[in-house]
Amino acid sequence: MFFRNLFGCLLFAIAANASAAEFKVDQKDKQFSVSHLKIKAGDTVNFVNGDPFFHNVFSLSDAKTFDLGSYPQGQGRAITFNNPGVVEVECAIHSQMKLVIEVTK
Repeated sequence: MFFRNLFGCLLFAIAANASAAEFKVDQKDKQFSVSHLKIKAGDTVNFVNGDPFFHNVFSLSDAKTFDLGSYPQGQGRAITFNNPGVVEVECAIHSQMKLVIEVTK
């Protein structure tokens, strides 16, 4: 019985992860590649720096608070959004960089 329950939990976890998607948002010319992104809870967004200088992507939104830290050209940092809501994303170094991520159920 224990193994059957364990197996069922593992299948559920695999199925839940299989439905999650990964999105890529480029940072180029001190801009995000999109200004608005609609994703589902559980999805991951990878922020890739295409500029020859550092970016520091962050959000102070209630739905998701994070700070990816400074990272150079060619590197990306990913964050998973688990809760529905609106997430306002900015770059701590370049104030004109703004992105709204709408996370749905």
